Amino acid sequence: MAVEAKEIEELIRKALPGAKVRIEDLRGDGDHYAAYVESTAFIGKSRVQQHQMIYAAMNGMMGGRLHALALYTSVPN
Repeated sequence: MAVEAKEIEELIRKALPGAKVRIEDLRGDGDHYAAYVESTAFIGKSRVQQHQMIYAAMNGMMGGRLHALALYTSVPN
């Protein structure tokens, strides 16, 4: 079952209110995405911690409905 980019975006926005989120379908198959997320919630967090926050927002979808999610996280300037 393919995942819609909008669903990924909504899950991330729910977990990180106020975040800037852009989702890109890398292969057009609904199974390989890139997420670009900018959030003040990442301030003081390591890159690993930032990515863990995104994976937690996915509610167990990774490795099941969603095969690959490349993450690009940052804090606002």
